[in-house]
Formats: sequence, C-alpha cells, structure tokens
Amino acid sequence: MSPIDLPQDATAHDPAAQDPGAGGPGGRIARVTAPADGRSRSSVEGVIGPVSAGAHAYASGPASHPLLLVRHGQTEWSLDGRHTGRTDIPLTEEGERQARALRELLSQWEVRAVRVSPLQRARRTAELAGLGDRLELVEDADLVEWDYGSIEGKSTPQVREELGYEWKIFDHGVAPGRTPGELVQDVAARTAHALARVRPLLDEGPVCLVAHGHSLRILAATYLGLPPTAAAALELSAGSLSVLGENHRVPTVRQWNLSPL
Repeated sequence: MSPIDLPQDATAHDPAAQDPGAGGPGGRIARVTAPADGRSRSSVEGVIGPVSAGAHAYASGPASHPLLLVRHGQTEWSLDGRHTGRTDIPLTEEGERQARALRELLSQWEVRAVRVSPLQRARRTAELAGLGDRLELVEDADLVEWDYGSIEGKSTPQVREELGYEWKIFDHGVAPGRTPGELVQDVAARTAHALARVRPLLDEGPVCLVAHGHSLRILAATYLGLPPTAAAALELSAGSLSVLGENHRVPTVRQWNLSPL
C-alpha cells in the first residue's frame, strides 16, 4: 500500500501563531519562536526536511549532561488512544496526579533549563511536576505534537477500519484534514531545531523537555542519530520520564519510559 501523500509545505501550520495563554499557577511562561531563516531542504542522518545549521551542528557530539524528556500526563484522548496533535485539551484528574508524581523522579537532577510545548497539557504537566517552581518554563513551538491532519481525534483501529488496511503512522503517514498534516521527517526536522537550541545549555547542566508522545519519540531518535521512523520502537507512556545521555561521546538512552506511579 502506498503512503498517503502530503504536501511538502506541511510544516506551514505554525502553532507559535496561536496564543497558548499565560499558563496556570506555579509556572512562569516565556516563548521561543522557531527560526524563520537558515532552513533548507536537505537530508542528514535520515532527517529530510527543513534543517538548520544549528541542527547539523548538534550531530557533532552529545553533551556532558543528561537531557530529560517528560511526556505530559493523561488526557481524555490519550486514555482512549486517540491521536491528539494540535487539539489543545487539558489533563484529566489522573493526568494531574501523574504530573505531580513526577516531582520525586525529577528531584534527583539539578535541572538547568526547561523547554515546554505550547499546548496546555504539556505546560500544565511542567507546572505540576514542579519545574516552574524555580525555573522559567520557556515555550518552544518546535516541541509541539505531530500534526495528524485527517486522523486527528481518531484511534489507530478507527483509521485502519476506514482505510481498509493495516495502516501504521510511521510507514504510511497522514493526509491533510482540518490542519495540513506533517511528514514524520518534518517532525524530526523541527525537533532537531529544538535540540540544537538546548545543546549549549547541556554543557552547563541537565535540561528538561516537556512535550508529547510522538514528538519526544522522534526527538529521541534524532538525538541518537537514527532515522525518525526508528521512533516507532520507542514506547512512551503518559506522565513518564526518560533520560538521554552519552557514553564515550556516543549518544545513549540512560533510562526510558519511567513511571512514578
């Protein structure tokens, strides 16, 4: 079965154009805007899409401090297995409990900086996990979840029933819907930008990224120098913590999908 075709300008839907709000209590919010220049269509380690010089530079070697990845807590849609891309829905009560429980896991690191997706489920998770107690929660639009286009709000079984074959998002992609949709390579390219921007901070101490299931899995594959489709093998639960690091200058997974509950 052929992949679903997507327009090459699928990244045109920019979540930074949306007003994410001022955030809830316990977190100070700033914003980082995705760079508008320095991008070109190219291929680096399996990443095909708009990749900046900064993203290329990141591949020169890992940093000395760990990169912490936090997936947001449970939402109504994640509970049902529905694809939740740009739809901005809140945490459930269980999701808030998961976020609070992350405090203890995160307490073992002296986090230097925090970057969060602009969507409220990620921002609220960061607040409840205590990351905004002493640090500024800086929003980075390149951490936002995959734009799922026509499958937004649908579960994988629903999509497979509609299409009539064993659809897999990493193999077949998504079609445009209410939003343009994205190629997996486009998600990898923009998460590479997020990695490039925090790379200098990792020389000073641990950095924590709070975002979403697919965007963090693809970011991790990019960090490890793997093709973005390798993220299909990285399961990531709601309200979990993962730790990326290095060993003898080789990017590594130190811990993956840790749940505090």
